[in-house]
Amino acid sequence: MASVPGQEMNSREQRQASDHEGFLAHRNMRWLKIAVTLCLIAITSYLWIDVTPRHNGGSWYGYTLGTIGLLLIVWLSLLGIRKRTMSPGRWSLKAWTSAHVYLGLALVVIATLHTGFQLGWNVHTLAYALMMLVILSGAYGITVYAALPAALSNNAQQMTRKEMVEALAAIDRQLETAAQPLGREESDLVIAALEQDTFAWGIGARLTGRYRKCATIRALSYFASDWSRPVGSEEPKDKVRALLGRRKSQLDQIRRHMKIKALLEVWLYVHVPATFALLAALTAHVISVFYYW
Repeated sequence: MASVPGQEMNSREQRQASDHEGFLAHRNMRWLKIAVTLCLIAITSYLWIDVTPRHNGGSWYGYTLGTIGLLLIVWLSLLGIRKRTMSPGRWSLKAWTSAHVYLGLALVVIATLHTGFQLGWNVHTLAYALMMLVILSGAYGITVYAALPAALSNNAQQMTRKEMVEALAAIDRQLETAAQPLGREESDLVIAALEQDTFAWGIGARLTGRYRKCATIRALSYFASDWSRPVGSEEPKDKVRALLGRRKSQLDQIRRHMKIKALLEVWLYVHVPATFALLAALTAHVISVFYYW
C-alpha cells in the first residue's frame, strides 16, 4: 500500500521534533506523569490501608512497596548498560533516561512509605540512606546538565579544547622569544610560567577556579608592578608583560572550561559508586529480611 505524502511529512516532522526534544520533556513528559501517578497511588493506599499496629517495612503492605522499590532500583541501575546500545524507538536512550530520572525521584516516596517512617541504626536504614544519596547526586546531575552546557558553549567562543590549547601554545612561542633579552631573574619567572603544566591541577582547583601557585600569575604580577615605562613601548619587559596578560586570559578560558567540565562530571564520582554500594546494601537488606521472616 502506497504511503500518503502528507503522512510521510508529519512522521518526518515528528521525528525531527523528537530529536530536538530534551529527555526531561520526552513524549510530553510521559514518564513524569507515570511517576506522579505511581506516587499518588502509593500515598493514597498508604493512607487508606490499615496496618496493625502501624505501617512498617515488615507488614504485607511494606513488603509490597519494598518489592516495587527493589525492582525499580535494579531496573534503573541498568541505564549504564543501556547507554552502550544505541537505538531509536519506544525504548530509545532518551526514553530510558527520562524514565530513569522520574521513576528515580518517585523512589523517594515509595521507599519512604515502605519504611513506615521507622528508621534506625541498621542495614535497612543504610540501604535507604544510600538510595537517597544516589537520588540526590542524580538530581544534581540533572541540574548541571540543564544549566551548564550553555555556559560551556559561551566560554568556548566557538573554539574546541584543542584550539584553546593551540592558541596558548602560539602565545607561549611569542613569549619565549620576547623573554630572550631579559635578565636571569626575570627570565626564570617566564620560564617557570611556560613550563608549568596547564592541566596538572587537582579536582579542588578545577572546581573552585583557584590556582594559588600559578606561575603565570606570579610572573605577571612581577612585571605589572614595574611602571617605569609607558604602556605600549617597545621595551622587552613591556612586550613580555603584554604577552603574559594574553597568556593569563587564555589560561582563564581554559580553566573556566575545565571548571564547567568538572562540575558536569563530578557528580558521577558519587552517583556510580553509591549505586553499587546501594545494590550491595539492598542485597544484605533482602537476605536479612528473609532470614528473620
